[in-house]
Amino acid sequence: MAAANKNRTQRSIDGLSHIDCIDLVFCKGALVPGVEEVATSWRRCLTAHHLSPEIQAAPHIITEKELRESREPLRNLILQAQEELDRLYAIVGPQQYVVLLCDRDGVAIHHRGDQSLAHAFKYWGIWLGGVWSEQIEGTNGIGTCITDQRATMVLRGQHFRTRHSNLSCAGAPIFDPLGRLAAVLDTSSMNPQTTEQSLSLVMAATKVSARGIEERIFREYFRHAWNIAAAPSGGGDVAVLLAVDNDQRILGADQIARRLFSLNDEALNRGMALATIFECDSSIFRCKRMQDVAARLLRTGTDEPWNALITPPACGMSGLCSPTDALLHSRPRFGMLAHLPLSVDPPTNRGGLAPARANRICEYIDSHLQENIALEVLAEIAQLSVHHFARAFRQSLGIPPHNYIVQRRVERAQQLLRNTDLPLSEIAINAGFTDQSHLARHFRTFTGVSPSLTRHRFRTGPDILPNPAHVGLTIQQERTDHGPFIQDT
Repeated sequence: MAAANKNRTQRSIDGLSHIDCIDLVFCKGALVPGVEEVATSWRRCLTAHHLSPEIQAAPHIITEKELRESREPLRNLILQAQEELDRLYAIVGPQQYVVLLCDRDGVAIHHRGDQSLAHAFKYWGIWLGGVWSEQIEGTNGIGTCITDQRATMVLRGQHFRTRHSNLSCAGAPIFDPLGRLAAVLDTSSMNPQTTEQSLSLVMAATKVSARGIEERIFREYFRHAWNIAAAPSGGGDVAVLLAVDNDQRILGADQIARRLFSLNDEALNRGMALATIFECDSSIFRCKRMQDVAARLLRTGTDEPWNALITPPACGMSGLCSPTDALLHSRPRFGMLAHLPLSVDPPTNRGGLAPARANRICEYIDSHLQENIALEVLAEIAQLSVHHFARAFRQSLGIPPHNYIVQRRVERAQQLLRNTDLPLSEIAINAGFTDQSHLARHFRTFTGVSPSLTRHRFRTGPDILPNPAHVGLTIQQERTDHGPFIQDT
């Protein structure tokens, strides 16, 4: 039945000229089979862009100088996209497709294609430097994807311009770590025999690769934070990315998470707790693991389970990432979510604190960093002797209580260095140190660098976003409790 409907659809399109189809859609408001998905774009081309479908002008190709200028703002995105472009081209290349990475203006700034067919691809404009904005070329997989900000498939006669009736293209948007459109990944063919079925398969592969690029640039941008990739346990196409700090406050969310959980920059800047979205074991964010942690999350207020893969910060306390660590941190995880070994119980922590008790201790420490936190007080909260508590704490957290307290103060200082312009003397007090020299001594011990150098590095991180002005993370200022500071040495 489906095949018969497709055949009838094709015959109805073939029975009309391209100009007649556009006239029926625009002037008569008819629903022409086969063009429903692009009818809105056709109307824009006529009314907003004032284009004629009969124009025979060749596609616009920018100069080498203009191409270099278009590439520059996205140089790091291009770098992160290489593996995904190679993987996608390995799938579609044998069918003589070309893979184009385009900026927000529809300019093809990077590509994969058969060099022996370059002349033909250039003739059609589906090569490096081609400009495919909807305003210039009418309905197409790149420009219409940019306008609608959603994946767009345009098969042959669905293009607005008659000249493009032999082309087929599938474009998928790439959103930056702040949820804004950054680029479009497109696969295009000049084969006039391309079928809807084959283009649909290419569209699916293109969307997966575009999502992979999104995940890579998100993880690179939030490499200093815990990254959470999560998807409903029942399966489906929904998968989200979140970045959280050690206190489980959300620093960033990808465009799907923003839409699904009604997040925006204002909400994130206020300092939203992860618990408002997901319930999870908070001890995950306190243990000093170096590997991903598989976890089962629950949507807050529901019994809906989500599979999650939680990745610790790539840079550790020093704020420095080795190339290997950065590469491992940025690789996509979405494809792993459906196959996580969540049915296996985590190993027991013999001799350590119970998770709930460890959480209470850590929460008390975090809320009293500016005070003199006595070991006896922590032991009393744990309902253990001082000796037994110190041993159990080290077993659970991996370091002695005193070292943990100092480490948390250093981490708070790092947050203040990254997000405020406070002088170092004030940061020292707010983080719980006696003075600036006290801060500097412990800071260098834990990170290997000085606070001032760390602040400089935070402000000169890599440019992943299309707009270089947004290099810094948009995270909330850390709340501090006022009170006497600890007198440690």
